[in-house]
Amino acid sequence: MNTLTAFFAATALTVTAGYAQAKDLGPDEALKLRDAGTIQSFEKLNAAALAKHPNATVTDTELEQEYGKYVYQVELRDAKGVEWDVELDAVSGQVLKDHQDT
Repeated sequence: MNTLTAFFAATALTVTAGYAQAKDLGPDEALKLRDAGTIQSFEKLNAAALAKHPNATVTDTELEQEYGKYVYQVELRDAKGVEWDVELDAVSGQVLKDHQDT
């Protein structure tokens, strides 16, 4: 029984540590980073996400700091109504993830 309790405690700590590594950045902080040239413009980042899914529309965006990197998350809806999540490196504009939202 103690082994099982220790396993669940270790799992909970690991999951919690993962969540602690991602920090949502508010609009004011995001604008400061953009204006300072630290991250690319939101227009360029949105265009990079839309290039993966032509004719889609942006439904939501979010800037996070994960493990010391700025990650721009874009939610899209394509012409067929399919929702996509695209994550980009906000500094380089490189697409990190592109997957269908389930």
